[in-house]
Amino acid sequence: MAHRCLRLWGRGGCWPRGLQQLLVPGGVGPGEQPCLRTQYVWFNIGSVDTFERNLETLQQELGIEGENRVPVVYIAESDGSFLLSMLPTVLIIAFLLYTIRRGPAGIGRTGRGMGGLFSVGETTAKVLKDEIDVKFKDVAGCEEAKLEIMEFVNFLKNPKQYQDLGAKIPKGAILTGPPGTGKTLLAKATAGEANVPFITVSGSEFLEMFVGVGPARVRDLFALARKNAPCILFIDEIDAVGRKRGRGNFGGQSEQENTLNQLLVEMDGFNTTTNVVILAGTNRPDILDPALLRPGRFDRQIFIGPPDIKGRASIFKVHLRPLKLDSTLEKDKLARKLASLTPGFSGADVANVCNEAALIAARHLSDSINQKHFEQAIERVIGGLEKKTQVLQPEEKKTVAYHEAGHAVAGWYLEHADPLLKVSIIPRGKGLGYAQYLPKEQYLYTKEQLLDRMCMTLGGRVSEEIFFGRITTGAQDDLRKVTQSAYAQIVQFGMNEKVGQISFDLPRQGDMVLEKPYSEATARLIDDEVRILINDAYKRTVALLTEKKADVEKVALLLLEKEVLDKNDMVELLGPRPFAEKSTYEEFVEGTGSLDEDTSLPEGLKDWNKEREKEKEEPPGEKVAN
Repeated sequence: MAHRCLRLWGRGGCWPRGLQQLLVPGGVGPGEQPCLRTQYVWFNIGSVDTFERNLETLQQELGIEGENRVPVVYIAESDGSFLLSMLPTVLIIAFLLYTIRRGPAGIGRTGRGMGGLFSVGETTAKVLKDEIDVKFKDVAGCEEAKLEIMEFVNFLKNPKQYQDLGAKIPKGAILTGPPGTGKTLLAKATAGEANVPFITVSGSEFLEMFVGVGPARVRDLFALARKNAPCILFIDEIDAVGRKRGRGNFGGQSEQENTLNQLLVEMDGFNTTTNVVILAGTNRPDILDPALLRPGRFDRQIFIGPPDIKGRASIFKVHLRPLKLDSTLEKDKLARKLASLTPGFSGADVANVCNEAALIAARHLSDSINQKHFEQAIERVIGGLEKKTQVLQPEEKKTVAYHEAGHAVAGWYLEHADPLLKVSIIPRGKGLGYAQYLPKEQYLYTKEQLLDRMCMTLGGRVSEEIFFGRITTGAQDDLRKVTQSAYAQIVQFGMNEKVGQISFDLPRQGDMVLEKPYSEATARLIDDEVRILINDAYKRTVALLTEKKADVEKVALLLLEKEVLDKNDMVELLGPRPFAEKSTYEEFVEGTGSLDEDTSLPEGLKDWNKEREKEKEEPPGEKVAN
């Protein structure tokens, strides 16, 4: 059915009713004489031929003469359906034109190429000049790595110092280490100190959904670096683009490999006279392609690990500067005290502790930050948020108290266990209770030391079994730690006679394991030895806590009363710990030469941040022979 618009002309008077019945849908009512002389009438017709034939027949039946017959004029008019069908196409064309003119966010740069859609292959790197206020004095705990970076800046400012000796300026360095140790912060300090352009980009910014964009951005990035030479180029999280090749060519993997190939070619295109230094950061150096790490591309690999106790003290001094401390606290002494309470903390953890202490002080409307606020902040970072209102049934609370008392007493009477600092049955984070220890600054462990740690960890489960004759799910985290320690001793450290002096890499959490690096027979042997090791540690812990059952009960009852016990409470209950232990900063660093880390600079780097005046050569004519 089609819509037709009929324009009707009449010559005097109104149309007969029969014609009105045909032309006006529904007809007219009695007594009505609508005039159709200048009206448009809309109605549906089957076909034009049928309509004209019916109209002619009706006019003949009515006896209308030829000159008075109704003329029909067809006018082509649209009801808008054609425009509606074209609307999506018009919108797409308008969007493409807008995109070409404006360009994707963050891609186009003024004065570089055509911009917009044509600039999708341009690098998204940022060129920083005097825009970062982080300096080397704000970086602590990694003095050796800082010296390496200072030397790179000195290369760019005073190249003659090295070229006179025939040395070639290294092309770049890759910063590796666990998360939070200061890799990106060190790069920011380099940008803040160097009086040369600092170009920064993330590894993930090279990977796009369009084929060929990654290699194009790499080419544009290095062209930008050459244009701004001498400069420093920093690629953060380079593992996003630098993963090992040869793991399949599916989807984006092929594009990533093409981007890596272009990166390798561009890095080889630099020479010692380019005066462009490349820095990169990653916490997964094990997955990087070997071709990326070879000398000539990254001449130096700088490992930045967790800071030792002296490094943590230096980091605390940096982060305590802007804080409003209590008048009774000295920054140096406080930094050393906090460093001894935070073994294993990274630089990011230390910064978080200082910030949490300030937040806790503000929460309690304190005028300044005192030592108690820092202790609460350390507990907050280690264990999570304290939940004083969590509902525990009396039987559950009693079980938690005896569980934590088992940990505390087992560690108290095991020589190689870490000294106890605090034990609590106040829920914190995901745990219903916790025992806080003070681990030693230790890098090498013996079998005896690892066994004592396993026994201390199993103390909670053993205490439940001794006092209640049943076990609960509260020891899940303890059992996980014990299992990891047992497998590490047998698989990695070669501390088992039957398995032998071998070492295999254990997969990281979340890694896909397609096949084990050892046979099924070896896997079965390892599993059996792990069970034997854990069972021996469990039996040893049962014997110890059965002997010290009265001490466990003392600690558990006092925990139910006070909820939190510190080291002094334990000494009052059990007497002094029967083993020598270190508890102060001075005791930890005794015999290491000084209380603070060595921050002295070599002779060649004492003026690393100053451009030395070039020697003026005398004109040949002024030289006088003696």
